[in-house]
Amino acid sequence: MSNLLPQRGLYVLTDDTLTGGDRLVTAVAQAIQGGAVMVQYRSKSPDRQRRHWEALDVLTLCRPLGIPLLINDDVELAAEIGADGAHIGGTDMPIAEARTLLGADKILGVSCYNRPALAAEAAAAGADYIAFGRFFASQSKPNAVQAAPSLFEDSRSLEIPRCAIGGITPENAPALLEAGADLLAVIGGVFAEPNIRAAAQRYANLFV
Repeated sequence: MSNLLPQRGLYVLTDDTLTGGDRLVTAVAQAIQGGAVMVQYRSKSPDRQRRHWEALDVLTLCRPLGIPLLINDDVELAAEIGADGAHIGGTDMPIAEARTLLGADKILGVSCYNRPALAAEAAAAGADYIAFGRFFASQSKPNAVQAAPSLFEDSRSLEIPRCAIGGITPENAPALLEAGADLLAVIGGVFAEPNIRAAAQRYANLFV
């Protein structure tokens, strides 16, 4: 497991609609001030040059603060800019190939949806953490499969951090943490709020 990976805490994911353009770095900075322990640059823009420079800008913010930056679904970009890792879908690039591109010391996260068998395969192949979800109605992924909190108990033996994603709020998050979630991945619950720092702090306080 990468030494860069936080074992518990708030994991914020950027969004083109909520954090696009000039808002990106400021929004991420505010989330970190509120207590985010890890950041994922997540962009669906087809403009690869834009994604390169945006990701590099966020990395320039995160690196001196000791906050890991992961790139969503673009292992090549993560390797290109020297990010701290990448997150891939369970049916995307093979984990072994992603690991080769990233290097042994980088963080590799894998989406496992609601599938314990996929989580076990990812852990065995060298994933540093796995993500389950969605758990609640999600603006970012409204059609994502439904996951149950029991997935965390079922995957406890994997001995790597397990991340919850999908419609997570400060009100419904405690049930996921009680079930065994280690990381809470949040987009709108932080970045759609008028006070990003305060919103992040509400999640971070759940880990105190």
